[in-house]
Amino acid sequence: MKIMIINGPNLNLLGTREPEIYGGRSFEDYLIELQQKFTGIKLEYYQSNIEGEIITKIQDIGFTYNGIILNAGAYTHTSIGIADAVKAITTPVIEVHISNTFSRESFRHKSYLSPVAAGVIIGFGLRSYELAIQSFLP
Repeated sequence: MKIMIINGPNLNLLGTREPEIYGGRSFEDYLIELQQKFTGIKLEYYQSNIEGEIITKIQDIGFTYNGIILNAGAYTHTSIGIADAVKAITTPVIEVHISNTFSRESFRHKSYLSPVAAGVIIGFGLRSYELAIQSFLP
């Protein structure tokens, strides 16, 4: 099984960015833990701050991977292009958010991705990614 984790803008700053919301751990450190826990799954990771690069990655892998875990960051609330890319592929996509977006600013309450995602996991910290991986298991 192959699963790609795609993180969007500013998620490269996990561990230093607003630790009161996102915690003090880098995603790279957490990824190692996930790879050790899910040894039967090929877990890959991609991060970009650029909307078009995220769309290209979704298109590149969206017909050959078993799953995509997508935290599009702020693009969740603005990008019809990323939503269209998710809608165009056959690989199921789980939308993930570290924080509870509904307990934050009102502009974060709208997701363009949720209607086209296979599922949504919100507000469990970095554990949201683990829950998304588990959703792909038989």
